Amino acid sequence: MEFRGACLVCVLLLLVHGSFQQSVSRKKTVKKVMSDVDPAVAGLQKQIDDIVQELNLLKENQALQTVCLKGVKVHGKCYLSDPVKKRYHQANEDCIALGGILSSPTSADDNDQLSVYVRQSIGQNEQIWLGVNDMVKEGDWKDQTGLSILFKNWDNTDFRSPQPNGAQSENCAVLEAKGGKWSDENCREEKASICEFNIV
Repeated sequence: MEFRGACLVCVLLLLVHGSFQQSVSRKKTVKKVMSDVDPAVAGLQKQIDDIVQELNLLKENQALQTVCLKGVKVHGKCYLSDPVKKRYHQANEDCIALGGILSSPTSADDNDQLSVYVRQSIGQNEQIWLGVNDMVKEGDWKDQTGLSILFKNWDNTDFRSPQPNGAQSENCAVLEAKGGKWSDENCREEKASICEFNIV
């Protein structure tokens, strides 16, 4: 009987040992398979990421084309008018939400094209907010990126009070539809706006 018990214990030990060896062998096989799969999975993940990035770019281009179809294309830009009168900050936020910025002419030609578009889309005697302000430092007019503006078209027809003339109470620039001249206004005033989108 003792011999049978000892044999039974030996058989059980052999079974446990064999099972353990198979488990170790399976783990090594799984690790090898996983190490072979990792580069393949990484390659697939990169392809998926590239496809998602390309899809997002296509969506952005399609949205921009839609904007350009609704607005007007001028010198590598699209302009889209918003005739709803708003305060400067709200108009700015609405343009950013669409993927653009408040229009900021960088040349006399840009300024002329913008004023023509304002007259056609909003009205002959309207004003629009420009993406130009001197909120940070009085008299230091900057664009939406924080860079000092190189082109200016301030209205100086009234030599007694040339623009900008509002001091610290008028920190936001507007463009007159008629003539395209600029003046400074209180940012809390409500004006129409034109969003600008760069065409890539």
